[in-house]
Amino acid sequence: MSGTWEPDLLGDGYEQQVLELGPDPDGEGEVCAVVVRRVVRPEEKVRGAVLYVHGFSDYFFQTGLADFHAERGLAFYGLDLRKSGRARRSGQTAHYASDLEQYDAELERAMEIIAADHGVDTPVVVLAHSTGGLITPLWLDRRRRAGRTAPVAGLVLNSPWFDLQGQPVLRGPVTQALRVLAKVAPLRALDLPKSTVYGDSLHTSGKGEWDYDVVLKPLEGFPVTVGWLNAVRRGHARLHRGLEVGVPSLVLRSDKTHYAREHTDASDRADTVLDVKQIARWAGCLGGETTVVPVVDARHDVFLSLPAPRAAAYDVLGEWLDRHLG
Repeated sequence: MSGTWEPDLLGDGYEQQVLELGPDPDGEGEVCAVVVRRVVRPEEKVRGAVLYVHGFSDYFFQTGLADFHAERGLAFYGLDLRKSGRARRSGQTAHYASDLEQYDAELERAMEIIAADHGVDTPVVVLAHSTGGLITPLWLDRRRRAGRTAPVAGLVLNSPWFDLQGQPVLRGPVTQALRVLAKVAPLRALDLPKSTVYGDSLHTSGKGEWDYDVVLKPLEGFPVTVGWLNAVRRGHARLHRGLEVGVPSLVLRSDKTHYAREHTDASDRADTVLDVKQIARWAGCLGGETTVVPVVDARHDVFLSLPAPRAAAYDVLGEWLDRHLG
């Protein structure tokens, strides 16, 4: 598979390739995805690869995560999904897809690029965060049922979104309402409270260490649309019935959740986005060998935590990679 690599916004050592995906099934013009690769340096030996998939209101910018894997002989590729990050085009609703299965197209194209760069037998670890942590197990389950597990050798999920937050008594009625509204007003934005608590904990404009692009990843996040959330809830239901991703899985999460309207010190030592108890409850639905590790004081993105929990998360990941990739 051939394509054109261009300089990426991350600067030296990173290149991007635009994947044209054709007409949008949801009627918002032509869609694309963008693969970003960390350029393998001459002195680095490649024994495998990593495909990273971001979450909602997110894109790939975590160069430290890429360097960590490169030090272990794993070529690193980040995928900005359709209508997300680098791949969003004018007039398109941020992150919108009416069916999570639509993302299979760019995931498969990204796998083809990795094979073209490093060979078809190169083992690939899929690493995904938050909503990406729901999208990728569903994709891998479909691949397995089609007899196409290889060359994926492992799945690492960083605070995956396995269920809707809130009281159980509300989740059923909300889900039913979404099914109805998605048929008549799929692009309607839900009237949800806006918060910059998580963004403030990460970005240099607040309390954080990372100077990422707040146009691609707004501090308050993008609006949540009816049709997209309905697709997520259908994905949750499929997960809850049980998947078989076909490879060993590692699930990393914080040890606690802390919801707040304003940023405090507690916001830096907890998941302020998802309910970690739900992650613990549903992790067993991935099938096969699954390792779940709560990281004390981790943020929603465990690899963007404060230095101590971040180091702990990397230690767990490194040991897991050594055990499963040799």
